[in-house]
Amino acid sequence: MAGGSSSFGGRKSSDCCSKVNVVTSLGISLVGIWMLMSLFSIPLVNSEISSTLKVTEKLSEQYTGISGDFTVNAKREEDATFQGEKGFRRGRSMEEFSDEKGLDSYQNEEREGENSNLSNGEENQEDSGSSDESQSSSESSNLESEEVDSRETGSTSTSGESDNGGEDSNPDGAETTAEDENIVLKSKKGEEENEIFPAGDQSEILKETTTQNGPWSTQAAESEKENESQDSLKWKACKTDAGPDYIPCLDNVQAIRKLPSTSHYEHRERHCPIEASTCLVPLPSGYKQPIGWPRSREQIWYSNVPHGKLAKVKGHQNWVKVTGEYLTFPGGGTQFKQGALHYIDFLQKSLPQISWGKQTRVILDVGCGVASFGGYLFERDVLAMSLAPKDEHEAQVQFALERGIPAISAVMGTKRLPFPSKVFDAVHCARCRVPWHIEGGKLLLELNRVLRPGGHFLWSATPVYRKDEESVGIWEAMSELTKSMCWELVEINEDKLNEVGVAIFRKPTSNDCYQGRTQNDPPMCEEADDPDAAWNITLEACMHKAPADASERGSRWPSKWPLRSEKLPYWLTSSQVGVYGKAAPADFAADYDHWKHVVSKSYLNGLGINWSSVRNVMDMKAVYGGFAAALKDLKVWVMNVVPVDSPDTLPIIYERGFFGIYHDWCESFSTYPRSYDLLHADHLFSDIKKRCKIVPVFAEVDRILRPEGKLIVRDNAETILEIENMARSAKWKVKMSYSKDGEGLLFVQKSFWRPKQEQIIKSAIA
Repeated sequence: MAGGSSSFGGRKSSDCCSKVNVVTSLGISLVGIWMLMSLFSIPLVNSEISSTLKVTEKLSEQYTGISGDFTVNAKREEDATFQGEKGFRRGRSMEEFSDEKGLDSYQNEEREGENSNLSNGEENQEDSGSSDESQSSSESSNLESEEVDSRETGSTSTSGESDNGGEDSNPDGAETTAEDENIVLKSKKGEEENEIFPAGDQSEILKETTTQNGPWSTQAAESEKENESQDSLKWKACKTDAGPDYIPCLDNVQAIRKLPSTSHYEHRERHCPIEASTCLVPLPSGYKQPIGWPRSREQIWYSNVPHGKLAKVKGHQNWVKVTGEYLTFPGGGTQFKQGALHYIDFLQKSLPQISWGKQTRVILDVGCGVASFGGYLFERDVLAMSLAPKDEHEAQVQFALERGIPAISAVMGTKRLPFPSKVFDAVHCARCRVPWHIEGGKLLLELNRVLRPGGHFLWSATPVYRKDEESVGIWEAMSELTKSMCWELVEINEDKLNEVGVAIFRKPTSNDCYQGRTQNDPPMCEEADDPDAAWNITLEACMHKAPADASERGSRWPSKWPLRSEKLPYWLTSSQVGVYGKAAPADFAADYDHWKHVVSKSYLNGLGINWSSVRNVMDMKAVYGGFAAALKDLKVWVMNVVPVDSPDTLPIIYERGFFGIYHDWCESFSTYPRSYDLLHADHLFSDIKKRCKIVPVFAEVDRILRPEGKLIVRDNAETILEIENMARSAKWKVKMSYSKDGEGLLFVQKSFWRPKQEQIIKSAIA
């Protein structure tokens, strides 16, 4: 028994030791595994992930299970053509985030916090460079515990979610980190992607990764490069004679001094500096967040546009008045002192065929003043491109833009207007002081170029209704000129309330009248003269023929609004290749479907934009106008810019009932600083880099965007990172930065910060 007992005791002791060893080994193994896992899940404190999406813990639950399909753009093929002569390069396809929501409250809370400091933002934000570091450190430490929970949630999501038949949607086992100003979007499990442009590369949205391989790893890997980039971008404030109103290509004092003549308003035309500026235009003292539409149509902050001269000169005509801290706009003008709406209705009654907002949708208002005519035409579903020079009528276009009314600074001088031919449904001139009848009618012939066949010229001027010698002489000269141009005088009427009159002319729709003239004066343009060539083209006193073929653009009137916004232009046929490489009709339809999806699923809901605060919008690289069409039901207007080196799709945009302009983004845009609430750039900056430096372009974006204005950039990953670094260096807020397979989306917001150090712009100082 003793031996047995001893033997049993020995086996028991041995078994216990064995168990202890196993437990010890297992414990060591678990600790080792835990340490190994921890090595790959250390939160990235005191750094930002500039190239992937990030989310605050409080927002992460809102995005659980929410889809974010993001189909990246395919590379263009340079050899695609459109309409034979027009070189339409192939573009990229993108499917936007879908079913995004839940950010409006977050964004609005953020705006409320910012708005409380708007009045002193210029002073306070100057010192934000030093305070940002301590704030960032504090935020990072506060986020550290949140990131632990976020990692656990991300790990669970990664292991538990799968797309496309159980395939891991995050194969790298990556974690999701968090930060206040950015947003993360997750794919909806099992949702199929829509192939917006079948020719493009398709892919699914990635969950955020922290892998150390590839260009989009972590901010820790990119911080050195970013810091170097920010250090190299030491922004300075522009010091010019124009001050806060500086327009580089219109305020080039040195170039204007050298002009041999100013008799044709050459001094009001564009004269861009040889070296594009990289400084930031200062804000007016006391600048405030602009008043929103529609209240802005009636009043704006005086401190934002502190110019009172026009109120003194034109106050009796109800243009503008100074009322305390506001500039107020009674809605009058030189020809409609009693209000624009009455005048608009007067024109309709004079010629019912005008049919505002149905037959007549897009017009050009020459010599617009403060653009009250265009401002009230919105109530009739009419878009007016208001145009006036930067001249002695101080800041008239700036007033218009601050009010939320479309306008550009331009003059009818020696160059063609930057618009295609045959696009405006009507042209309006109310005492616009343009000498239409001189020099063979050269300026009126330019209106003839941009006016749609069958379109109307509405001329409300003293020669129509006054009988003094000068007025009678001008009327006789205009009557002779318009008759020789084959314009038909369809109506003369008097507005008894305003004591003014209007003459309405109609452009012919065929060449019959031209061929029947006894004299070729004004002459017909040469066959080689392209009427659509409009960028830096010298004016010629000639007329282009009307379309002879029923399939030519301009041979038919567009469908009535709003049908025309969606309808394929009749002159786009299946035999033509579109911008994206498909047949033009399929291209057009795909583009519209794409932007409807992007706007409805992402821009309107997913980005957290308070659209009630957005009025002036610019699409910096418009194609078919799909982006503008997708926004048509909002109380916004979109300036569609077709770059001069892009396919000439601007006529399509006008055909759809929207407007736009040609522009070279290697130069400054002809608008005042702080003109736009939102800028949209779809693969613009990567194209610009092929021709000019990108830093001056960003400085131009900063110039024309209002403080607290938004910039949405869709581009390749490399360019997204460049623009993000520039935005950060200018103390903009990065709301979203996302990339997948070399393509990305950036959403940033301009701040009130302005640098104190100045840069003298010699070309803009007398």
